[in-house]
Amino acid sequence: MPPLVGLAPAEAERAVAGLGLQISIERQYYSPQIPEGKIMSQLPLPGTKVRRGWQVRVAQSLGPTRVAIPDVTGQSEHAAELNIRRRGLDVASMAVVESPGIPADQVLAQSPSANATQVLAPKISLLVTVTAAPPAFVMPNFVGQPLGSVSRTLQDEGFRLGNVSVAVPVIPPANDTTSQAAAPMGSTAAAPPPVAPSPTVPATPPAQPTPASIIVSQAPAAGQKVLAGTAVSFEVR
Repeated sequence: MPPLVGLAPAEAERAVAGLGLQISIERQYYSPQIPEGKIMSQLPLPGTKVRRGWQVRVAQSLGPTRVAIPDVTGQSEHAAELNIRRRGLDVASMAVVESPGIPADQVLAQSPSANATQVLAPKISLLVTVTAAPPAFVMPNFVGQPLGSVSRTLQDEGFRLGNVSVAVPVIPPANDTTSQAAAPMGSTAAAPPPVAPSPTVPATPPAQPTPASIIVSQAPAAGQKVLAGTAVSFEVR
C-alpha cells in the first residue's frame, strides 16, 4: 500500500490504479496541517500488503477551521474565558500587568486582535490587569530632628503621623540625709525634733509635644521596610 496522505483524490486514484485498488472517500474533517481537499488519513496504512481489488478508505481535509475572534477587552478574566470557550476557542496563555487607574481583573489586550479571521490555530492570549502593590520604602532615621519638619516630610512622602508622646525624664532618688547615728545603750540623748510637713505641691500637667520637640525614638525603627501609608509614631523631648 503506497502512502496517500497529502495527495489530491485524483492523484491518489492514479497512484493505486496500477495496483488494482480503489479509493473511497468516507469522511471529511477540519485540519490545520493538511491543506483543504487533500487526503489526511488512509486505511489500510502505508506499507500494508493487500489483495488486488481492495478498497482503500480515505478521509479528506476541509482545511483549518476559520473563525472570527471575539472582542473580550474590558471584560473580567472569567467572563472573557467563558466567551472564548463558548465559541469553540481556547486560551493559549495569560499574562498579568499592573496598570494604575484601571480596575484589577480586567482584560487589557488580546492576541489575535478582535474580529481577526482566517486564524489557523484558534487560541487567544490575554493580558489581564492586577491590583498594584503599594510601593515599599526603607524607613529613614528621624531621631534628633524636630517633630514639625519630620511631620511635613512624612506627609509629603505619603506616610501618616502616628502617636506622639513626650519622654518622661528619669529623676534619680534623693539621698537620705536625715538619718542619724544610733545612740549608745543607756544614752539620754534627746529625740530628733519633729519635721514639719511639706506643703502640698499641685500636680504638674504633662508636657505636650510641639513642632520644636526633638525626636528621641521612632516606630517603625530606622532601616525597616515599610509600605506607603504606614503610620509612624515618635517619642519626643
